[in-house]
Amino acid sequence: MTALASTTHTLTGVQSTDLLETAAIPIDLPTTTYGLLYRLVTPGLAAGDLLDISAMARVTNDAGYPAGTRYTVGVGWHLWAYSYTDPRRSSGPWWRISHLMGDNVTPDRHHMPLALDTLYQVPEEYDGHRLAICLRADAHSTAWASNGGSDNLTVDAGYGQLIVRRWTRPPAA
Repeated sequence: MTALASTTHTLTGVQSTDLLETAAIPIDLPTTTYGLLYRLVTPGLAAGDLLDISAMARVTNDAGYPAGTRYTVGVGWHLWAYSYTDPRRSSGPWWRISHLMGDNVTPDRHHMPLALDTLYQVPEEYDGHRLAICLRADAHSTAWASNGGSDNLTVDAGYGQLIVRRWTRPPAA
């Protein structure tokens, strides 16, 4: 990716969603079984556009509650994109557009906020494409099978949002 610092871009649009895509993320051992929390589809973008993205969510660790074994759950969250213009859409390639975030939610901590901000520059190969911007998370623990392997991390409705601010270059004079 190229350097993103610029004073030549202008804010040309803001989109947001608070529509939660899933209410629960299965807890397992791998760290690559993501759940989709929020998704937002942009209008057509130009190569070089900057997307200033903020994502927030909250999860609750009720693993083992009320009568099972309670345990700590690792949570990883990150922003991803795929081309909504591509006929394959979500079946086509996905790529991570943010740094990786992670933390542990213990039974005592119970609720954990997930927050992430990133600045992403639209690459040349996606000039003219609509992109789906997605907040994804996974839930993992070495104790995942303690209660038969059926525990979930709850994604709390009403505690999150995905915001995309689009910055474009002015037209050439």
